[in-house]
Amino acid sequence: MKLISWNVNGIRAAFKKDALKQVFDMKPDIVAIQETKCTVNQLTEDQLRYYGYNSAFESAQNRKGYSGVAVYVAPHIKFKVLHATLGNKDFYDEEGRTIVLEFEDFYFINCYWPNGGKSPEHFQYKLEYYDHFLALARKLEKKKPVIFCGDVNATNEDIDLARPKENAGEVGCTPEERERLKKFTEDFVDTYRYVNGDKVQYTWWDMKTRARERNVGWRIDYFYTSKSLAKKITRSDIRDDIFGSDHCPIVLDLK
Repeated sequence: MKLISWNVNGIRAAFKKDALKQVFDMKPDIVAIQETKCTVNQLTEDQLRYYGYNSAFESAQNRKGYSGVAVYVAPHIKFKVLHATLGNKDFYDEEGRTIVLEFEDFYFINCYWPNGGKSPEHFQYKLEYYDHFLALARKLEKKKPVIFCGDVNATNEDIDLARPKENAGEVGCTPEERERLKKFTEDFVDTYRYVNGDKVQYTWWDMKTRARERNVGWRIDYFYTSKSLAKKITRSDIRDDIFGSDHCPIVLDLK
């Protein structure tokens, strides 16, 4: 099974640039998209059924062009959409950041975690979001294995960004965020590190400073699996050769 995750920074723009073709040409079973920045009624039927895939969306409420996640599933795979996500519709779920799909053998969660850089209050919101997300993942895992992915908007360790000293203590590199992400690995596997060890690659670059040209980036996009699925992981790649967003796609293969 091939799974791909990509923060496209606007799915309508990605369709307009034909950027998603690069991903779907790999014939994935599941494609997770973050930052769709749209609602379903802003897309055509061909876009909702891109390459013949079925899709499910969660969009921000009352905020046009903001946040949003989607999952495209190959037509031969059965799934059920679980719209009950972090359990607080007013506070956590209104931004359309999380979607849960149930497959025969596992739960799949696609998430676009908050950035947290707007204000101290928004940073606290981000930390609480991590806590509620982990509670959700652990709750689901009691029933069957869990795979989750998306733009985590933080780095696990200094190896995950090009300039750790300059960014120490900044949002995305704070001890509070890393403490939360470390808790993820108590129950789940960071698949890229599991497969690739200390290999250095990044998934996001600041477009304003043209950082991608210099490869001054951050690894903030992840695939995690339940530890029970670790033996099934055959590949976990960062496709930094694919353009179309300030992020690049990541790929997970399971046997």
